[in-house]
Amino acid sequence: MTNKVKGIYDKAFENVIRLRVMSILMVNEQFDFNSFKELLEVTDGNLASHLRYLENQDYIIVEKSFLGRKPLTNYSATPIGKKAFQAHLEFLENLINENKN
Repeated sequence: MTNKVKGIYDKAFENVIRLRVMSILMVNEQFDFNSFKELLEVTDGNLASHLRYLENQDYIIVEKSFLGRKPLTNYSATPIGKKAFQAHLEFLENLINENKN
């Protein structure tokens, strides 16, 4: 990647599932595990590993609760995660613009 492109390329968003998770969390205050699973059409294990990765980067936070007797796991983007994602999008946008004819 060229150094002239503004923004920050973040390897956390190389994976399409993590990119889509953050896209969803940028427009939703929070989103639950089952809704992610249904929307992204991924397995429990696959989704859980990507969510854990983003959590370990401090890009999302997890809130566990109960709805009646059923466990409910909600995810929200952190301020750090939002900033990192916006910087990544800026990088991609600038990369595209730089390579236009």
